[in-house]
Amino acid sequence: MVEEGRPLRVILAQPRGFCAGVERAIDIVERALEKYGAPVYVRHEIVHNKRVVDTLRNRGAIFVEEIDEIPAGAVTIFSAHGVSQKVEGAAKLRDLDVIDATCPLVTKVHKEGRRYAEKGFDIVLIGHLGHPEVEGTLGQIPGVVHVISEPHEVAALTVRDPDRVAFVTQTTLSVNDTKDVIAALRDRFPTIIGPDTRDICYATQNRQTAVIELCRQIDLLLVVGAHNSSNSNRLREIGENFGIPAYLIEDAGMLNLDWIRGVDTVGVTAGASAPETLVQETIAKLKSIRRVSVETLEGVRENVHFKLPSELADVPRPNAAMESWAVENV
Repeated sequence: MVEEGRPLRVILAQPRGFCAGVERAIDIVERALEKYGAPVYVRHEIVHNKRVVDTLRNRGAIFVEEIDEIPAGAVTIFSAHGVSQKVEGAAKLRDLDVIDATCPLVTKVHKEGRRYAEKGFDIVLIGHLGHPEVEGTLGQIPGVVHVISEPHEVAALTVRDPDRVAFVTQTTLSVNDTKDVIAALRDRFPTIIGPDTRDICYATQNRQTAVIELCRQIDLLLVVGAHNSSNSNRLREIGENFGIPAYLIEDAGMLNLDWIRGVDTVGVTAGASAPETLVQETIAKLKSIRRVSVETLEGVRENVHFKLPSELADVPRPNAAMESWAVENV
């Protein structure tokens, strides 16, 4: 046991965990299973979280990497990250019954990119090459697209016309993540156009803002989320930038109790794909070794909800499904 009698203050970030796009994507899989029965095929992880994927797999979802792994005519769901037009075309050739779970904010980026491409602009996509969302966005814009993630990369850009350059951003990056890159772009291309900062993903920005405030009050930060989750990694980096120990854990099993030795106040948050149940399991593990008090930081109360695809709008979500992702305080 580690310092069993020593009190530990736990502060929860607000908001944390599921965003509206993730809730919608999971809801789509659950309602599709309810309507069509198992199996339902999902291309790539529906969201970046092992617990979510494993739970849906146990209910009858089959996750595949490529379209050619799916039987012709099968019910198929595209993940929240979005897919390329090439993937859409391959699905049509196999006569797949496609339900698109792409986050509406990602779809908005696709539309903006296509609009700029139609006007002959070179497009700078601020994001991380190799991330599923970036790969999907690249495949949705039929034009010249340059992917960068750091300000120093701006100097190396070669564009057709410096006066016809536009930018879009990966949705899991916040205003803080992109501001230096955008500033460098504006310095080099004064006429560059792009989305208003209000178009940045609200969930990413809200979660980062909450963690910035959290880090002013804590000795150590725990971020619950997947290691391949871009927004979860950004939350961990915020803690590091504050000079405090910050750890990204996928679940309570990854929590090293030695991290808590000598610590009085722990901040806990969760990436946008992490269910609340994982946060509560982490708190339960802390309670197994210390006298824990839990409080929630004042913060934004999100009430954003995205519409479901029309074919699933009237399908009730199974009660068991709803109970899987949120539990009362333990």
